[in-house]
Amino acid sequence: MSNIFTRIKNTIAADVHEMLDEKEQKNPLSVLNQYLRDCEKEVEKVRKLVERQYLLKEEFTREFTEARQLADKRRYQVDIAAKAGETELMNFAIQEQTHYEERASRLKLSLDQATSHLYELEQKYEEMKHKLKDMHIKRMELMGRENLTRANHRMNQMLEGNSYTGKIDSRFEEMDRYLDRLEHQANSQYHRNTIDSRIAQLEKQIKNQESHSISQ
Repeated sequence: MSNIFTRIKNTIAADVHEMLDEKEQKNPLSVLNQYLRDCEKEVEKVRKLVERQYLLKEEFTREFTEARQLADKRRYQVDIAAKAGETELMNFAIQEQTHYEERASRLKLSLDQATSHLYELEQKYEEMKHKLKDMHIKRMELMGRENLTRANHRMNQMLEGNSYTGKIDSRFEEMDRYLDRLEHQANSQYHRNTIDSRIAQLEKQIKNQESHSISQ
């Protein structure tokens, strides 16, 4: 049992940064997420072991209590048989008393050990849960840093006149040229449609001016 917990504890306490430095991994956070999932599985295994140890302690307690009660019962029966002069019955009761007392003594030792082991397991289990919680918080901190870095990178791309901004400016310039062409085409079409009437009007104005000059 102790070896199992030593192995699990070493797994939980492993250096996360060693995993993040693996070159074949493209996203360190994905490595960390997988590592945390593995740790959660180990913690769940430990929880079940702690529960099993608790049940074992309860079973030792029941067995010890029963052996102790039977030993006391046989001790009382020895006294009754002795007073009644039933030597054979008394000797049998003595044997039974001795047997139950030996069993109770052995069970008491096992119960004490099981209680001590349970206390140790509970302490290590709590330590593992705290370690796992700390790693979850660390992951949140790293995710916050990653999100901030990505946001700043995208904003800097737009604000610092890089290629992204250049593409946007190019689009605006293209739109300006397109609108200029449309405006030029509209003006040309307007002149084409109104040239005859405007020329006739100008011709009439010129004749009126000439007639007015002659009359003077």
